Amino acid sequence: MKEVVRTEAAPAPFQGAPYSQAIKTNGFVFVAGQVALKPGDKEIAGETIQEQTEQALANLGAILEAAGSGLDRLVKTTVFLQNLDDFQGMNEVYATKVGDQPPARSTVEVAKLPSGALVEIEAIALS
Repeated sequence: MKEVVRTEAAPAPFQGAPYSQAIKTNGFVFVAGQVALKPGDKEIAGETIQEQTEQALANLGAILEAAGSGLDRLVKTTVFLQNLDDFQGMNEVYATKVGDQPPARSTVEVAKLPSGALVEIEAIALS
């Protein structure tokens, strides 16, 4: 059994694309990749990797909260960076948000992200 998670506190799927913000099933929450869009906005929030990481994690946190979870319950994240040179700046913000027991994580450089974002973060958390 799976439950679709939806909150107005995080951006809706791009242009009605066929995906959910998150799916809750079997004690886990699987969250779709989040970029630095504020709910209702069409433009990326912030120009620096730090600002964009902050907003992406705020979106992730809002979705997890709507699912009855939180950033402290993350077990795995994948971070997509437009430029791997932004790793340190992203990591500075990321470290302040994931607690003293950080999740497993993969970080990869990609050619392009939606809306020209510098970072996108997807996650799996305990529900």
